[in-house]
Amino acid sequence: MKKLILIPLMIALVTSLNSCSSDNSSSENYPYKVRMTDDPGPYSEVNVDIRSVQVTGAGGQTVTLNTNAGIYNLLDFANGADTLIASSTLHDADVSQIRLILGSNNTIVLDGVTYPLSTPSAEQSGLKLQVHQTLMADIDNSILIDFDANRSIVQTGNGTFKLKPVLRTVVAAISGNIEGSITPAGTLAMVSAVSATGVVYTSNADILTGGFRITGLPPGTYTLTITPVLPFLPVVQTDVVVQAGASTNIGVVVF
Repeated sequence: MKKLILIPLMIALVTSLNSCSSDNSSSENYPYKVRMTDDPGPYSEVNVDIRSVQVTGAGGQTVTLNTNAGIYNLLDFANGADTLIASSTLHDADVSQIRLILGSNNTIVLDGVTYPLSTPSAEQSGLKLQVHQTLMADIDNSILIDFDANRSIVQTGNGTFKLKPVLRTVVAAISGNIEGSITPAGTLAMVSAVSATGVVYTSNADILTGGFRITGLPPGTYTLTITPVLPFLPVVQTDVVVQAGASTNIGVVVF
């Protein structure tokens, strides 16, 4: 009888331990933050009305993050500055897509005049970014969404503009930056970095300080071109090396 009693008890104990082990592995937490930055463009303001941020896991489940909804001037977050727009704790280690849902109060300011930006698709289905990011448990995971204001705004007529966002996601640990400055300050200049495979990344020098920063570059060697307005001529630097998790400072470029 003792043996008959002991065996069921052992089975129950093993089942209980397996159940506990399974519960622990499925209840891991993945703190997640979505930040936003901008590659500046030739505007005084680019105002984007962010209503919510959603992420989709590898299994297709969509979660709406705790979103700091509001109207953001993208040019406040240029040349390395960024802001937190959403955060939450996920229970899926894999993020396959991020979606930004925009409201209707999107505008640009050009030469002191405010123009509306039409974004019909973003208001309904959202701006979708494919991510394929694997998170780590119980640490702050984050991703940076980089707007390219140079290429995101299309003039469709006299005084009418459309927002066709050019976005990319940046994981800081696996990418690097190029930064520097130009002189004289106050000179309008576009900065472009071209990879060895021909991929182009752009930014603009800050009109007040002359500083610039191109973020989220895959490690590799780049050709950097700084193109000011006339009468200044472009300056080209070749073999600019970018390393993961680091910033390459090229110093001051004199026109």
